[in-house]
Amino acid sequence: MNLKKAWLAIPVGAALALSACSSGINANAVVMNGSEPQNPLLPGMTSENGGGKILSALFSQLVRYDTDGNPVLDVAASIEPNEDNTLWTVKLNQDRKFSDGTPVKAENFVRAWQLITTKEQTQASFFDSFEGTNEEGNGDLSGVQVVDDYTFTIKLKQPSYDLVSRLGYTAYAPLPDSTLNDPDAGGQNPVGNGPYKLASKTAWDHNVQIYLVPNENYVGDEKAQNEGLVFKFYQSMDAAYNDLKAGNLDVMDAMPSSAIGSYQDTFAGRSVNKPYAGIMTLTIPQYLDHFKGEEGQLRRQAISMAINRDEITQQIYSGTRTPAKDFTAPTLEGYSDNLAGSDVLTYNPDKAKELWAQADAIAPWDGTFEIAYNSDGGHKEWVDAAANSIKNTLNISAEGKPIVDFKTMLQQEDEQTIGSAFRSGWQADYPSIYNFLQPLYVTGAASNKGFYSSQEFDNLITHAAGAATEEDGIAIMQQAQEVLLKDLPVIPLWYYNANGAWNDKVDNVSFDWKGLPVAYKITKTSTDKK
Repeated sequence: MNLKKAWLAIPVGAALALSACSSGINANAVVMNGSEPQNPLLPGMTSENGGGKILSALFSQLVRYDTDGNPVLDVAASIEPNEDNTLWTVKLNQDRKFSDGTPVKAENFVRAWQLITTKEQTQASFFDSFEGTNEEGNGDLSGVQVVDDYTFTIKLKQPSYDLVSRLGYTAYAPLPDSTLNDPDAGGQNPVGNGPYKLASKTAWDHNVQIYLVPNENYVGDEKAQNEGLVFKFYQSMDAAYNDLKAGNLDVMDAMPSSAIGSYQDTFAGRSVNKPYAGIMTLTIPQYLDHFKGEEGQLRRQAISMAINRDEITQQIYSGTRTPAKDFTAPTLEGYSDNLAGSDVLTYNPDKAKELWAQADAIAPWDGTFEIAYNSDGGHKEWVDAAANSIKNTLNISAEGKPIVDFKTMLQQEDEQTIGSAFRSGWQADYPSIYNFLQPLYVTGAASNKGFYSSQEFDNLITHAAGAATEEDGIAIMQQAQEVLLKDLPVIPLWYYNANGAWNDKVDNVSFDWKGLPVAYKITKTSTDKK
């Protein structure tokens, strides 16, 4: 999901005008900050956080993740491999239903996945290891076959030790017959098999909010303990924080920089500050002038060494961020802070100037180095600080480039019209460092927004996916990261902490391994329904 994944928003006036009782919303529904999805709400079309949070409430997959990120069987009764882990047999629980009352059968998984790969949807790269797809995950997906109503098989191109852990991601969700027959309609009014469903056909008020209610047909382990969820969208994180303090927002999963040093005191006993599987990065697209070939490699290395991560994380984030040493997250198995080449992520102004001069010898620099960011996501302060650090170190013009909202920025990234570097990042889809590497840096992958391509890296990731053991896979992925440290398709900046808070109307609030509230567990003080 690409912070991928960020904190989206819309006009303040619209957000503030909403009350828990408006638009037929149950006053006992838990109100949370959310974001307008970039695309229709289809698992295969959602690769950003705005839609991802909603889909996680609407859909259940073969496995789910507990609070610590461990995979647990969910819709699947069993997932068993053959001797070499190339053929997996999936048996489903036979009591699961979609919110429209229809049963969840094997064909609902198989046809949903085939829709993604045959239509070359955004999330196709998550199927690149399945037989019947190409290197980008597109194709007929012939390796997935229905055996009977509640059994299907998955044939892989090579052995996989961690297939089960991947299958909890929303890209692997099933779809009901109604959506399979009319994906356009299903994307606007999704019908899922998770603990929640859309409250009505008008529950998604675009650019304003989306309202979910408990799914009465859900029988899994994550049954809603509240009377619904409302995701409200804000133009700024400061506006959301003001709503939280005013009691108009129940739970907030990120803090504006203006509150990062004080929110734990303001919401004493009702806040969280803990590491999770997420990273902030700076992407400098491979197609930009001055950032191609050897010149581009030298300039990316120089810019990385020109950013004072320690100072920014302390002064702006009050130590709630940790300077990055790799491309993944320290909360995940396989993380290493001692990879060969990681010194490129350390502030070193003298070396930065030297590298920049070497690049100038190839082609003299001209113009302004810009860092694009979505204005609705609370990024201005750190972008300005990073730009100043670059400017002062390299003696060039550098500045932030605000873009109205995250959705617009994503569109410009996809269309290659953004015309500058841009802030980026990742919040884990499933608990593996592989998830921080394959979707972002493999040639043609869904979230490879800088259009990086390296055959050496691609080959290593392919070998890692087919490793016999987790230990072998991690060793190969660390080699792959060392390639990234030379090429710097993105510049790692810092690891995230979950910085959230909640008001006194709600209880049983906890944050998971991804830094998100565990929505179904939240309870809310009963009030009159309106």
